Amino acid sequence: MAFLKFNKDELVNLGYSLKREILGSNKTGAYCNTSIIGCNTRRYHGLLAVTLDRFGGDRYLLLSAVDETLVVNEKRFNLGIHCYGDNYEPRGHKYIVDFDANPVPQITFKVGEMVFRKSLLLAQDKDQVMIRYELVESPAPVRLQLRPHLAFRNIHALTHENPEAMTEGQEIENGVTFKMYNMFPDLNLQVSDPAAAFIRTPYWNRNITYSDEYRRGFDCREDLFVPGYFEVELKKGRSIVFSASLLKENPQEFDRKFKASIRKKGSAENYRDQLKRCANRLIIEHNGRAKIHAGFSWLYTGLLRETLISLPGLALYGMNDPKLFEEILDNLISDEFERLFHRTTQVEAPLCLAGVLQSYIEYGADPKAVWKKYGRTLCLILESYLPGVRAEVSMQPNGLLWAQMDGVALSWMNAYIDGRAVTERAGYQVETNAFWYNSICFALEMEEKYGDSTGAFVAKWTEIRDLVKAGFQSVFWNASRGCLADYVDNYGQNEDIRPNQIYALYVKHSPVDEELAPSILRVIDNELVTSRGIRTLSPRDVKYRGVYEGSQRDRDLAYHQGCAHPFLLEPYVDVAFRVKGAAFWKKAEWLVEGFYEDLGKHGVGAFSELYDGDPPHEPHGAISSALSTAALLKVEYLLEKYKEDRI
Repeated sequence: MAFLKFNKDELVNLGYSLKREILGSNKTGAYCNTSIIGCNTRRYHGLLAVTLDRFGGDRYLLLSAVDETLVVNEKRFNLGIHCYGDNYEPRGHKYIVDFDANPVPQITFKVGEMVFRKSLLLAQDKDQVMIRYELVESPAPVRLQLRPHLAFRNIHALTHENPEAMTEGQEIENGVTFKMYNMFPDLNLQVSDPAAAFIRTPYWNRNITYSDEYRRGFDCREDLFVPGYFEVELKKGRSIVFSASLLKENPQEFDRKFKASIRKKGSAENYRDQLKRCANRLIIEHNGRAKIHAGFSWLYTGLLRETLISLPGLALYGMNDPKLFEEILDNLISDEFERLFHRTTQVEAPLCLAGVLQSYIEYGADPKAVWKKYGRTLCLILESYLPGVRAEVSMQPNGLLWAQMDGVALSWMNAYIDGRAVTERAGYQVETNAFWYNSICFALEMEEKYGDSTGAFVAKWTEIRDLVKAGFQSVFWNASRGCLADYVDNYGQNEDIRPNQIYALYVKHSPVDEELAPSILRVIDNELVTSRGIRTLSPRDVKYRGVYEGSQRDRDLAYHQGCAHPFLLEPYVDVAFRVKGAAFWKKAEWLVEGFYEDLGKHGVGAFSELYDGDPPHEPHGAISSALSTAALLKVEYLLEKYKEDRI
């Protein structure tokens, strides 16, 4: 696919190539992430980061990089590249002539008459990265030297030369193994050619600089340990495979396994293929427990809100796998007991369960079976919002939920600067109360059909439902603006134009009169919709920040104060189709196509977490986002649903 390819002019331009990242991930929770020219620009970049239960299940970077050197007639050509302050050395990118990421990242170098190619592959079932090197063309034999750079540290941290590091490796078949610190696993470095030699020349490669961290004002320099180098002779048409793994592997199997994995992976033939491939990549099965990873490389696995919102899109519309859907949901309920039933700083998140179950039933699940399995969980969640249970949120006499903890952001808009919430939104939040009403209505609907024959739940919650319905519109509707208030506190309605109001129309049981929907949608269309998602604040607002750049403070000010978030397209497109019908089809198609155009930016072949609110809407944040990927899958489903009726 053309969007996964880059030419020489693009690759040698550091201003262009360093902004584009490649990503590999697998079911164990490991990942491989670097720029398209192999120069690491973030602390999160590296060739093998793995999930370690012994350290609480966080990810740890073991192998940061491998520098290649070609030696021909005693002339040395270094193909690696690192940043040191403002300088890049040894500038091996100048030899790159081609890059293709389909099906795996493949970089082609040309040095004089030599053509040399390397391909990266992360094994799908184990913590192993393999790099295949092939000498495509050469007038003479070449000696290939491979210098591994070891990190052995948390992906969020940096490491430096220190006396505690254990730098003596042990020989193994066709390689050497290292464990730089106690409690870490062994990292086994091996090559497929038994004639390859490992020459010990240990040193610390000091003051490597990560330019993205530097630009943002973070700690950005670290030292990486280089234990020596592998050396092997290559002739034209010959290849070898380098492996870094937590297990001692069989080197004789490397080439066969590499080729078999490529065949199994297959190529993405179209944008839909790539979207589904990204969905699969975001589902982790570490220790046999399926969970959703919120986003690569620095977000976490199994987060409550991110899992609930992205689960239908990824597991159903992406993977077409109801069994996987239930497995992920079961694991989430088991792991998130405290947040679901007692306390959470994202007060709307537990209430999203109702929408998840409604999506599952809409997809084709048996409603009686769904309620039998998950009904009690939802009912207990509802009970937890009654007075006296949660400290952060509670139902008021009018039936609505009031959320407040001084200084704490109690919603998904939860950025902080110097310990202070950027968007605290204390009071009645519009989306939280929309989810509350929908959850009550759904629970009542299901209980009346399949629930307790005594009718106790129905009698109790029918009264609460009617209270919420009676109070919601009078509290949130702003007639002068023709839309809903974002939240209401002790001072009255907050008049910030934000996207949270779309959820009051999106939920299956809306607390808003149907005739108000066109007006609300018109405001969102006029002030929040962009070609790359929905803005988090109207550009007319004095607090608006349209570009996500600069220091951590600058970016946190923009994150929910103007940045466009692709995941908000799912509720917006769904509502727009319901209000405008098939006449909206062309615009919906246009909204999706923009993201396909950007697959050669930021994360190559992946869907970014957020975009600038201002044109030209550049991508930022996590390079592969579960929320964005799931939303686009659902929008694709809606496009297909309304396709026959489009005009």
